[in-house]
Amino acid sequence: MANWTLDQRFNTGAGMVAAGAGGNGPPLVLAHGWPWSSFSWHRIIPRLAERYRVYWYDMPGYGRSAMAADQRTSLDVQGQVFAEMLQLWQLEHPFVIAHDFGGATTLRAHLLHGCDYAGYVLMNVVAMRPWGSEFFDHVGRHVQAFVGLPPHIHEAVVRAYIKGALVSEIAAEDFEALVEPWLSEDGRGSFYRQFAQADERYTAEVEPRFGALRCPVRILWGEDDPWIPIERGRALHGLMPQAGFEPLAGVGHLPQLEAPDQVSEKVTRFLSEI
Repeated sequence: MANWTLDQRFNTGAGMVAAGAGGNGPPLVLAHGWPWSSFSWHRIIPRLAERYRVYWYDMPGYGRSAMAADQRTSLDVQGQVFAEMLQLWQLEHPFVIAHDFGGATTLRAHLLHGCDYAGYVLMNVVAMRPWGSEFFDHVGRHVQAFVGLPPHIHEAVVRAYIKGALVSEIAAEDFEALVEPWLSEDGRGSFYRQFAQADERYTAEVEPRFGALRCPVRILWGEDDPWIPIERGRALHGLMPQAGFEPLAGVGHLPQLEAPDQVSEKVTRFLSEI
């Protein structure tokens, strides 16, 4: 059984990327979002690895990948890095599962950078304007007021922010692992740089192309997502007539940790039908 680990290191145009892989079968790549890391997939990786060779990585600026003060980690960069990672792994036609900002990242790689996917799952994704929660918008407008917070207050902000994405309880150790990367000195800086570099033009560039996806697509959405309401998921579906759409009852913004069994079942069923 393959478990989540980060035992690979790659140099990319946005700095060092920590990555991992496991399992046997057709290639499947996982793309996390904000403020998560590849750890967010750790409960479904073993199930997926029973059928697929699964690949995952921490985006630059996240998790155990490079966090540098002068580092650009906006969505245009992340789309380029995703395309780089496919090349570094020598993957030409993988299945892809994307969550949150991983949606915009992989959509840009597909629609702007020519990456082809065998099948595509979009789960509670950032893909259309406007983005995110009211808090996300607030911090984005007042980044400098947050950068200098004392460490204990910053930690409280991170914990409250992550908690606000959930409607179902997750394991305490999972919650701590989501918080931990943002508590180091480098992590504190990177946390607020993500707000500062957020720019809706990076989704505006691809929104008109959503009807031109070149692979089977399934949209999964937590019905009770407090950050990106399911109405936004249905609106996305309206721009992707070739996609299927499935709501996830009683689930918030982080389905892969809130309902890993349900997510694993729906994903494997969809991919096995392609």
